[in-house]
Parts: sequence; C-alpha cells; structure tokens
Amino acid sequence: MSCVHKPQKSLVLIGLMGVGKTTVGRRLAHALKLDFRDADEEVEQAAGRSVSEIFEDFGEAAFRDGERKVIARLLEEPPMVLALGGGAFVDPETRARVKAEATSIWLQADVETLVKRVSKRDTRPLLREDDPETVLRALLDKRQAAYAEADIHVDASGGSHNLTLDLILRAIEARETSA
Repeated sequence: MSCVHKPQKSLVLIGLMGVGKTTVGRRLAHALKLDFRDADEEVEQAAGRSVSEIFEDFGEAAFRDGERKVIARLLEEPPMVLALGGGAFVDPETRARVKAEATSIWLQADVETLVKRVSKRDTRPLLREDDPETVLRALLDKRQAAYAEADIHVDASGGSHNLTLDLILRAIEARETSA
C-alpha cells in the first residue's frame, strides 16, 4: 500500500450504487486513521427512517433535500472519509460544497459489474421500478457529467476492494506530490 499522509480535507467517495463506496470507504478510513461516515446512514439517522421509507413516504425530492443538509453538516466536521449516495454529487449545491471543502473520488465500474453487485440485495429504491441494468445505464448517462467533475477518478470494477483501496491511495499520493 502507498504511504499517504492524513488528509487536511475530507475524502468524499462518489459513484453509482454497487461500486463499493461504503465498503472501500471503511477500509480507506481505517488506512488513513480517519472516521468513516455514510451519507445514506446519516440521513436515515436524522430522519428516523430508512432511505426506502423516505422515498416511499415523501418522494425523491424530499430525500435529496435532507441529504443535501446532512452532507453540508458532515463537511463542517473534521476530515473524514464520506461515502455519498449515488445521486448526491449530481445536486449542484452539494457538488459545489464538496468541491470547495473536500477531495472527491469517483469510483467507476462498468454496468455489468454493478448489476452483479446490486442484485445481491433488495434495498435500493431506484432499482425497484425496472430492470437493474436498464436503470443503472440510465443513471450513468444522467450522472456521468457530474461524476466526471470529481478530483480523482478510480476504476473500481476489476478485482477486490483492497485493490480499489490501493488505487485510491496511489491516486491521493500522486495528487499530493504534484500539488
């Protein structure tokens, strides 16, 4: 593993559902001796209900509003590794705040890999409407331009979470040395 100094700003993981933001994020936080937070879990805690329940009871717009507020609060805290929900970085206000106050890392994976990963659980509200591959392709088309604004891009499709972690650490190290 690469030798990376403890960051001065939060590291924010973005990307489509199933790319490994939470799993890899926990490992990244451990490697850098930082706290790990998952924005979806934080929204659930603040709302006292699951993401699925928020979507069902209030709709996506209400969820995104709560998500925006929670992420803003988290970015005011000391540096951490923060995994965002797949749609969070698409919100212009959230994206601007992340760009100003953190380092964003886009975990990328091909749709076929994501379909295999997300089919293991039925906890994703956006996948209940249609075929997961169709939904993921549409989401990627819709979100790719926003994701591309991330500071660091990492291919998370091939191999283990530890390989992805190592790629992230190398990218952070390269960014530090070029700064």
